[in-house]
Order: sequence, then C-alpha cells, then structure tokens
Amino acid sequence: MNPYSKLRAADLLPVATVGLRNRPARAALSVLGVAIGIAAVVAVLGITRSSQADVLARIDRLGTNLLTVVNGRAIGGQEAQLPQTAPASIARTEAVLATAPTAELDRAAVYRSDRMPAYSGGGLAVRACDERLLSTLDATLAHGAFLNAATSRYPAAVLGYEAARALGIGTVTGEPRIWLGGRWYAVIGILHPVELAPEIDRAALIGFEMAAEDFRYDGHPSRIYVRADTASTAEVARMLPRATDPESPGQVDVSRPSDALSARLVVGDTISALFLGLGAVGLLIGGIGIANVMIISVLERRNEIGLRRALGAARRHVAAQFVVESLLLGTAGGAAGVLLGALATYLLAYQRGWQPLIPPLAVGAGLVAAITIGAVAGLYPALRAARLAPTDALRTS
Repeated sequence: MNPYSKLRAADLLPVATVGLRNRPARAALSVLGVAIGIAAVVAVLGITRSSQADVLARIDRLGTNLLTVVNGRAIGGQEAQLPQTAPASIARTEAVLATAPTAELDRAAVYRSDRMPAYSGGGLAVRACDERLLSTLDATLAHGAFLNAATSRYPAAVLGYEAARALGIGTVTGEPRIWLGGRWYAVIGILHPVELAPEIDRAALIGFEMAAEDFRYDGHPSRIYVRADTASTAEVARMLPRATDPESPGQVDVSRPSDALSARLVVGDTISALFLGLGAVGLLIGGIGIANVMIISVLERRNEIGLRRALGAARRHVAAQFVVESLLLGTAGGAAGVLLGALATYLLAYQRGWQPLIPPLAVGAGLVAAITIGAVAGLYPALRAARLAPTDALRTS
C-alpha cells in the first residue's frame, strides 16, 4: 500500500456514487426519510408565516378600535340588563367616534316559510338595530339596502351573510320574504360577512320600532358596538363600564373583537412549535435511516473496500468515499424536502386565499440540517469502513 497515494476530487464523486447507482431503490427510500422531515419543517414555517401575514393584514384592514359592550352578570348570577341610557352615555364619552346599539330578541325566530315547524329555526337570531350599525362596523352590503329611518318602521329585514345562506336567499331580486314573529317581513338587503361581529352574520336585522311593536322590545340594548379613536382605544375600554352603567359598572363586559384575531397568532406559534418538533423527529428518523443504509452498504461492500485498500487506497480515501455518499443522500433529501414543503405551502395558501410566504431561513436551515444529518449519519459507517484491514475484507466472501 502506498502511503502517498492520492484520491483526486474529480474521482471522489464517481466512486462515492457507486453504491447509490447500484441500489437506487434503497437510496431513494433514504432520501425520502430526510425529505419528509425537511418538508415538514419548511411547510410548517411557510404556512405559519403565510397565515400570520393574512391575520395581520386583516387586523390592519378591519381596525383594532372596535369595542363591544354587553350585559354581564349581576351579583346573584342572573343576566344583567344594560340601561336604556347606555348608548347616549357612551356616545358622550371622550374619544368615542361612533356607537351602534343592538338588541337580541330572545323570543323571535326566523323562517323561510310560514309552513315551517316552530322547532326548525336553524339557530338564526333576530336583532334590532338602526342605520348606525352599518357604518360603525364598517360593514358592506352584498345586495339591496340597509335599514334607515323610514324602513325601520315597517316589516323590513336585512339578513346577515350566513343567515341569508341558511334561508336560501341569495339576492333581493324578486322581493323575497321571511316569516318572522308571526308575520311576513320583506328582505331589503343582504350583508357581506362582518368579520369582527360574527353574531351579525347569523342574524336577521330589523328596526327598533318593529321590535317594539312585534316583540315588545323595552329599549334595553343587549350589545353596543363602539368605534373609538385608535390611539385611545385602551383608555376608552377602561371608561366604558362606568359610562354604560354608572351605578353597576361591574355588570358590564367590554371586549375588543380584534383580540380574537390576535390570539390566533399565539395559537399559530404554539401549533408551529408542535409541528416543528414532529419535523425534527422526522429528521432524526431520516438520519437513522441513512446511517442504517450506510452500515449495511459497508457490510455488503467489504470485498470492494478490501480490493481498494490492497490497490493502495488509504484509510482516509475509504472514509471520504462513504462520508460523501452519505452527504449526497442528505443533500438530495434536503433539496427534495424544501421543494415538497414549498409546494405544500403554495397549495394551502392558494386554497385559503393567502399570499404564500416561505421564510428564506426555513430553506437555508432545512438544507443545512439535511447536510448535517447526512454527514453525522455517515460518519460512523465511514470510520468502520476505513478500519477494515485489506486481508480481512478480502477474506470475507
């Protein structure tokens, strides 16, 4: 054996790929193990970033200055009532830009026909409101018109998006009607989805005058929407309980609907951490798979190793051959995983209507992790191959 023998870099790659070319199915399965782990990491980071960007864009579009005031619980546990004077008191509060009182009419139900049985209301609510609701919520009409001072005095209703779908009403053309409170109401409008007030989506909206006439509405609102100056939203939220009910502010609940969207960012981070952990487990399994394949390859190729050593190959040449082979498996798995993860991100983003975003860090970290896994997984088999004596290797048939 010549201690001064050399293995040129140009010869190393063909030598290292002999095992891969001779056993393509085994190599493909090894690559797949790493690819699954990398794809999971890239897809989780890409989908999370795309989802969070969509949530942030929606928060920016919808605004964070909408507050809701609802009736809380009295000391005895029963449901409290908001005072009749609450809307006017809130409107006079500093930094309040707009208010819109509403009242859910508990004993009212919505039906498409007067022939429907009383128990088949479909979970739709009836809410009393006035024309301020549309502007306060920044809601928009899909069809028709909203309630105004004139139509509020007549049996006219505006349907939320989900309510219209449940009732099978897609347009106001043809003057559709609904059976509400024992009489027919004309549907004059249908709303687009109101993201910050989903309770409006599943409601039929009528005027306060008709609520008093048909459902004995007593003037106590059950929910008041408040638009505040954006810079003073937190301060307004602290003042609203006392402005709503000076005598019992503890019986008033104030919330900010956009907080529910913001909470999704935290939940998304938690879920991402879980799936990243699963991706790491997948990478570990892929690495173990490569190590197993390389060890078996060493055992199967003892004669080849012995012959190369007898012809003058140094231990480092044999070790380099198997390390490079393992690196190629890891690199191929990393590249395939990045492509699969990116594809999964783009497909889901397209389905959900998000802008697909794949962090460059995810791509770079995925490739580095795959290459590292390949190198580490191939190190022990490479050292084992390098320690084989030529005589022992050639003696084994």
